[in-house]
Amino acid sequence: MNLELDGKYALVTGGSHGIGLAIAIALAKEGCNIAICSRDNKRLSKAKDEISSHNKKTVLALQCDVLIKENIQQTISSVINSWGTLHILINNVGGGGRWGNRVFEETIEEVWQEVYDKNAGAAIRFTMPFIPFMKKQKWGRVVTISSICGREGGGRPWFHMAKSAEISLMKNLAMNRDYARAGITFNSVAPGGIMITDTGYGEEFEKNPHEFKKKIDSDFTMGRLGTPEEVASVVAFLCSRQASFINGACIVVDGAESRGY
Repeated sequence: MNLELDGKYALVTGGSHGIGLAIAIALAKEGCNIAICSRDNKRLSKAKDEISSHNKKTVLALQCDVLIKENIQQTISSVINSWGTLHILINNVGGGGRWGNRVFEETIEEVWQEVYDKNAGAAIRFTMPFIPFMKKQKWGRVVTISSICGREGGGRPWFHMAKSAEISLMKNLAMNRDYARAGITFNSVAPGGIMITDTGYGEEFEKNPHEFKKKIDSDFTMGRLGTPEEVASVVAFLCSRQASFINGACIVVDGAESRGY
């Protein structure tokens, strides 16, 4: 399927690794110019080379710590100074699901604030400055990577609340008539368990592969975790012209892991 994205300009936050990198590659394969941002310069450099191998368009690799507001502002300025506009924004950066203490009252307030800022706060700070450019060109796609944790309870509340806020942000912006009639859509994607090296599940696997495989087989309907590429393919479609009537949706990509509809 031709997603009609050739020549579009796309920014993927947290795009040097895992789901973010997979999304950047998927959009690059569709002919997009790609900007990624991340804290880690080594990962950025490696990711830039990998993305560049998939097309001959521009790839910007920008260092950014989203917990520092000035870094976000600098990243946005770099994108606009380089391209003059943006068509696609992927709010992928996030985390904090394992932060804090399992005992609710023993988790300090700063954890709540940092998890919110890294997830929903970053999505707000990246989205708002780009909307005027999307309105002017009468086309835009904003996709925020939330989590099934944002749709149901059961985990650490500071993370679930931040992920719920991301879904709510996309829904409410989608319902804005000025944005919708300017051809801008806002959607969220809620992955379930995804195997990413050097993070949560990947680290668990390295500690005890046999026990980890037993747990996955027992706890997950499909007997496996998802891949970043399976999430990325959904995101790429949401960015396409063919998905122009999907607005305000939260698309679950979890292999039937979650219990809700």
